[in-house]
Amino acid sequence: MGEMLMTLIFILLALVVGALAMWGILHFLGHAAPNRREISAIAEQVRSVGKLIGLEVHAKEIATAKKGWSWMPPLVLSQARLAMIFQFEKQYYVDLAAIKQSDIVSHGIGSFRIKMPPIQGSLRLLEVKPYDIQQGKMLGLVDVIPMTAERQGALMDEAQNQAAELFDKSDEKYQAQAIDSIERHLRALLGLTGAVVEFVWPTPQNQIGPLETDEPALLRKNAVRDVADATT
Repeated sequence: MGEMLMTLIFILLALVVGALAMWGILHFLGHAAPNRREISAIAEQVRSVGKLIGLEVHAKEIATAKKGWSWMPPLVLSQARLAMIFQFEKQYYVDLAAIKQSDIVSHGIGSFRIKMPPIQGSLRLLEVKPYDIQQGKMLGLVDVIPMTAERQGALMDEAQNQAAELFDKSDEKYQAQAIDSIERHLRALLGLTGAVVEFVWPTPQNQIGPLETDEPALLRKNAVRDVADATT
């Protein structure tokens, strides 16, 4: 009986030592493997625009995703964890190319009234940085819960939706500030010619069309709400 127990203990120790040796070899090979990078450049659409940006708002967000069972001891089975830092930018602008001849009315020499197009917003994801990526491990050795590219993509979508909601909370204030900034710059430019200009902005009831954004998933959810006091 004692010999069988010693044999069993010896076999278990041999398996543990073999597993540790295999892990060490794989770990060494993983670090010693050569790095290779491939970059593909794709030509995007190029077009002329007449945007006058009145306001830029930046936001930074840290999003974390976990997969696994929190009640399991980490030494037995740890959770897969993914944390990423996102930096967003939203620009509030007006498209000067949308102003037509019929939108400009003269009120005497050097005095004009201009019917302005609506303020639009463009939400962009500027930068993504991985903060913490951990695979779910069994006994701290074997990866059993991978953090896949699909999960990373889902986390990016969630972060963009949260950023859109964050901007929407102050959207009215930001659009009003953008209008003030645009009027100030246009008056300073046109004032060099001695022109006196009155700007007429569309009311929220007259606003139509979705928010322009680089993320198609945000198009339906966030509509432009132009804030302006129409003068008559």
